[in-house]
Amino acid sequence: MYELTINLKSGDKTPLYEQLYEYIRGEIRDGHIASGEKLPSTRALSRHLEVSRSTVELAYEQLLSEGYIEARPYRGYYVAQIDGLYQIKQQSTDEKKNYPESRALYRYDFTPNGVDLKSFPHNTWRKLSRECLVDDRAELFRLGCPQGEYGLRSAISSYLHQARGVNCSPDQIIVGAGNDYLMMLLCAIIGTHHKVALENPTYKQAYRLFENLSCEVCTVDMDAKGMRADELEKSGADIAFVMPSHQYPLGTVMPIKRRMELLAWADESEDRYIIEDDYDSEFRYKGKPIPALQGYDGNGKVIYIGTFSKSIAPAIRMSYLVLPAKLCRVYEDRCSFINSTVSKVDQLILQKFIEDGYYERHLNKMRALYKSRHDTLLAALKNWNAGFSISGENAGVHLLLHFHDGRGEEELIRLAASKGIKVYGLSEYYVDERKKSREAVILLGYANLSEEKIKEAVGLLKEAWKM
Repeated sequence: MYELTINLKSGDKTPLYEQLYEYIRGEIRDGHIASGEKLPSTRALSRHLEVSRSTVELAYEQLLSEGYIEARPYRGYYVAQIDGLYQIKQQSTDEKKNYPESRALYRYDFTPNGVDLKSFPHNTWRKLSRECLVDDRAELFRLGCPQGEYGLRSAISSYLHQARGVNCSPDQIIVGAGNDYLMMLLCAIIGTHHKVALENPTYKQAYRLFENLSCEVCTVDMDAKGMRADELEKSGADIAFVMPSHQYPLGTVMPIKRRMELLAWADESEDRYIIEDDYDSEFRYKGKPIPALQGYDGNGKVIYIGTFSKSIAPAIRMSYLVLPAKLCRVYEDRCSFINSTVSKVDQLILQKFIEDGYYERHLNKMRALYKSRHDTLLAALKNWNAGFSISGENAGVHLLLHFHDGRGEEELIRLAASKGIKVYGLSEYYVDERKKSREAVILLGYANLSEEKIKEAVGLLKEAWKM
C-alpha cells in the first residue's frame, strides 16, 4: 500500500475520503490487497497521499463499519477475512450476466452500522480546530490527564445529566479512543475473574472482547422486555452487559420494571455490576427519550459506556466510561498510570463543540435526517403485501423485518444480492445458535442511504422477494 499511487481528484464532487474508501474497497474485492494484510497507518497514508489525516480516518472507518477491514488494538488496521469474495472473479462471462452488479458489488447497502458521514460538520470542526491552535500553547502537546482532560469530562458530565439522566461528576469519567479500548481498560480495573453475561442475540464485538480478555462469558435468554433477570440469576454471572435504551440488534427498549429487576439482581452481591452500553440513545422517534439505567442506580452498580462515533463520526474515536465511585478508587490504584489514548487537541475541539452548542444543533439535525429516512423506509414497506412484520422501528438507525412465509435468511439475502442490494440476517448476531429465531429476520439500516436511494432499494427488494 505504501508504493501505490491513488489518483485522488480534489476537484471532483465526490469527497476525498469517499474516493479513497472506494479505491481500497475495490482493491480488496479484486484480491489485490490480500486478507490479513496490514494497511498503512492513517498518518503514513495521509503523508504519502498529501491529504489530511482525517480524510484517511474517515475512509478507514467506513471500511471498518462495512467489515472490509478490522482494527487490532495497538497493531493497526488489517484486511478482514471475507469468505467467497474473491471467487467471484473466476465466474464465466455468462454467469456474470445473471448478476449484473455481482454479489460483491452492491448498489445499496442497508448496513445497520451506518453513519451519514456526508453530514459531518466540516466547517464547524475546522473553525474550532483553528481556534484551538491559534495560540502557541505548548501545554496542548504535553501528555494530559490519563482520564481525559477535565474540561471535556466536565462537558460530557453536564450533557449526560441533561440528556440522559446520568448522575456523575467529571471525576467518574474516563475518556478513551473507542469502546474497545475502554472495555479493555475496564477489564484491567475490575479484573478478569468475573463471569460476564450478554444477551443473545447481541453485539458480538463485546462478546469477543470479553472472551479474548480471558473473562468467562455466557449468554442469557431474552424476552420482549430484554435480558431476563431470572435467567441471569441462573447463569451464575456477576456482570451483565446490556443495552437497555436500544438493544442491538433487536431494537428492544427495556421497560422500567425490568430495569429495576436487574438493579435488584446487582444489589444482591457486592461484586455484581451492570455494564450499560448506551451506544445510540440519541436517536429515538417515538415518545420521550428513555433515561439511562445508570440514573436509577443508587448503589453504584452501573458502569455506563457511551460514544460519539454514532452521533458525530466513527473517526472521532472518542468514547467515555462512567465508573461508580467505588471503582474510581480501584482505577486510581490499578490503572491511573495508563496514559490517555486521545490527543489533548482533539479533546479540546470536542469540548468546544459541546460547550458552544454545536453538538446539540448537530444532534437535532441528525435526528431530523434519520427520522425522515426512517419514515421513508416505513412508508415504502407499507406498499408490500402481507407476510412480514416490522420491529425495532422506534429508535436507532435500523429496523427488522420478520418473514412468516417459511423462507430462510440465506435465500432472502441471496435474492437481495441479485438486485445489487446488501441486507443482513439476524442469525449472524447469535452467539448460542441453538436460540436462533425460527423465522427469517432481516436487518435494514438506513443511516447512510438517502431517501431517494431507500425508495429505489425497497422497490427492488419488493421485486426480488415478490412482496
